[in-house]
Amino acid sequence: MLDMPSEEFRKNGYKLVDWIADYLNNIEKYPPLSQVNPGDILKRIPQTPPTNGEDIENVLADVDKILMDGVTHWNHPGFMAYFNSTSSGPGILAELLSAGLGVNGMLWKTSPAFTELEKSMMNWFRQMVGLPENYWGIIYDTASTSSMHAIASAREQLDLGFRENGMAGRSDVPKLILYCSEQAHNSIDKGALTLGIGLDGIRKIPVNDKFEMIPKKLDEAIKEDIAKGLKPFCVVATVGTTSTTSVDPVEEIADITEKYNLWLHIDSAYAGVTAMIPEMKWITKGWDRADSLVINPHKWMFTPMDLSVYFTRKPDILKRAFSLSAEYLKTNQDSEVENLMDYGIQLGRRFRSLKLWFIIRYFGVDGLAERIKNHIKLAQEFKDWIESEEEFELMAPTPFSTVCFRFNPGNLSEDKLNKVNEDILEKINQSEKLFLSHTKLNGKFVIRLTIGSIRHERRHIVQAWEIIKTMVRG
Repeated sequence: MLDMPSEEFRKNGYKLVDWIADYLNNIEKYPPLSQVNPGDILKRIPQTPPTNGEDIENVLADVDKILMDGVTHWNHPGFMAYFNSTSSGPGILAELLSAGLGVNGMLWKTSPAFTELEKSMMNWFRQMVGLPENYWGIIYDTASTSSMHAIASAREQLDLGFRENGMAGRSDVPKLILYCSEQAHNSIDKGALTLGIGLDGIRKIPVNDKFEMIPKKLDEAIKEDIAKGLKPFCVVATVGTTSTTSVDPVEEIADITEKYNLWLHIDSAYAGVTAMIPEMKWITKGWDRADSLVINPHKWMFTPMDLSVYFTRKPDILKRAFSLSAEYLKTNQDSEVENLMDYGIQLGRRFRSLKLWFIIRYFGVDGLAERIKNHIKLAQEFKDWIESEEEFELMAPTPFSTVCFRFNPGNLSEDKLNKVNEDILEKINQSEKLFLSHTKLNGKFVIRLTIGSIRHERRHIVQAWEIIKTMVRG
């Protein structure tokens, strides 16, 4: 037998599914944040591989013995750091099916169902968030990849021969400039680095007291750069920034990008899913004027890592930037189909659309929207608790489900406040009940609490608040 016998696979598969079900059912017995020290897990793993094969039961047993102490449990309802990426039952089953099928969807021919299901899911998702019909969609792994493809498309739109001749050593190519706010995610910087724009090709536009990009400052920066002989080519607006979840004024930014004929990309990786909720449709103002947009279902739609959806009004430019066809990849159907490998840097592509298919069908659009809406409601309640306590300070608006706050008794210097809040956060994260993250806003150390897990109930938010108050008073 070349592979694991089917009966052995079936037996251990049942065991693993049972293990996962028990794990998720009893997840609150674990600390959300791993408490091991660097190198602890490494010491438990043999330094050399086994010469002879082992029974898979031993491997599964070692998950508990070796790995679990070092797992940070993103599915834990006490995990309220960063942005919650939690796995739902249907999403886990879809991931299992994807692995079982082992499909590589680089070409339509390599699996027609892969390509056509992805096309259908992008159509479903486009409708769910209210994007116009002229938006074409594709699935990537993360928003970092999606935004990099947006920047690459913006560069290609200039039609300066980058595809054929590159950028290096060319006197005929001006310095390219990309614009984003001071609060933009660093994936924008990484995308610019990857594509040869460089950090000195990025202009960080100031934000207002709500941490939103100031359109007037954007316009001024573009004018200044043009006067210097530089070449503005792309603006990234953020709907739900990483630190504060602030929303840039997309409509005003779109006025500017259209004025200067610049590519407008919207990074809505975290907050974009809220467009499913009627009361949140305000976030989509100006979306129809963007050249591209990214949303991550793995951030706030209970989708196992990883899955990022990218929409663009200009798929022809995206294809022009990346399409290459080796002889062995040519097929008789090429003129009739879309080969998704042509629309990005990847050749091999996982069957990620299965996760959307399972999740959307299991929960329904209304079920997903209701869960997300409840997270926003819980965050607003937590925000009210912060504002009701004299010794706590709300540090940013709360448009979604992330609350930025700090302890501030009113009699400490900013330096002392920073140190005190840093210590409080460390104590919280050592409690083995709650895991929060932080940011810095205008030099101030700020604690962040994000609600977005499919397992979040009001009792978890109440417990988090009690832990925070205990650590402060202690």
